[in-house]
Amino acid sequence: MNSTELFHILALLRVEGVGDIVAKKLINHCGSAENIFNTKANQLKAIDGIGEVLIKNLKDKTIFEKAEQELQVIQNENYNVLFYQNDNYPDKLKHCIDGPILLFSAGNINFENRKLISIVGTRQITSYGTEFCKKLIEDLAIFNPIIVSGFAYGVDIIAHQAAMDNNLQTIGVLAHGLNQIYPKTHKKYVAKMEQNGGFLTEFWSNSNPDKENFVRRNRIVSGMSEATIVIESAEKGGSLITANLANDYSRDVFAVPGRITDKFSQGCNDLIKTQRANLLTSAADLVYCLNWELETKANKPVQKQLFVSLDIDEQKIYDYLQKNGKQLLDIVALECDFPIYRISSILLNMELKGVIRPLPGKLFEAV
Repeated sequence: MNSTELFHILALLRVEGVGDIVAKKLINHCGSAENIFNTKANQLKAIDGIGEVLIKNLKDKTIFEKAEQELQVIQNENYNVLFYQNDNYPDKLKHCIDGPILLFSAGNINFENRKLISIVGTRQITSYGTEFCKKLIEDLAIFNPIIVSGFAYGVDIIAHQAAMDNNLQTIGVLAHGLNQIYPKTHKKYVAKMEQNGGFLTEFWSNSNPDKENFVRRNRIVSGMSEATIVIESAEKGGSLITANLANDYSRDVFAVPGRITDKFSQGCNDLIKTQRANLLTSAADLVYCLNWELETKANKPVQKQLFVSLDIDEQKIYDYLQKNGKQLLDIVALECDFPIYRISSILLNMELKGVIRPLPGKLFEAV
């Protein structure tokens, strides 16, 4: 995107009464942000939802001053700009009607051919939530997903750290401009995150982490991801807003169950009880529901290890596949007498041991 085009998009976003939905409508009708400012009033009035007040606001000269100031910040700080019509914009977020027109990024973010999952939850994470989050990301690492979260206290920062520990790309979606870090204590993680991943925001450099910004931020977290995982949540909280947004966007939602007496499991238990989230007890549940294919980072075929040790359940499944060849997951579960949630976990462990391989259509075969 050239500076002239960016300047006019920034100016459009400063027009009072223009949000992401209206801005997209204007751009789609006029062809570009620059054309909007050169289009006659009677032509703009013909656009559904565009009235005289908004047309008058388009003539406000101060919007160009604000756009010029922000353009200078973007250029001086060398921020990346992601426009919703361009290839570098998160693909799934393009399909959200209220997705941001522009995103600003810092770091080394690469969305190409990647699985994106968001992990959210309480800021007061327990040891149970911490261990589950770390184990989940460790087990998912072989699928090389991008871990998205909000860079806040609790579940967010644990997810980012676990991703970095497993050499996974991780993205923090911020509720303020890129020129500051909130909370300040997390500044120590910035450099490492930007090496493999980084930060995204729709907010300008003069934006502070105001309360309402976090709700707006949540729609980006849920909208850009294939699935949203809630690790721990009280009865009310931002992570439940993110889960509800994910449902509105027709994304998969998963929640980690907890004891009914635990305050920070109540939100997750309610999501599961009301069928607004899938039950998540292990990485295998996610892999099964999303139908992920196993690929190593080097894209090498899984090789059978020498002297592999199989437990009784794994040996039973291996013997069945050796005898019967390629079989559907559901058939394996039925013939070997395992419930689906259990067979998924066993099969994932066997894949990691290299004794079976997944095939398209949820088929499996012995190696």
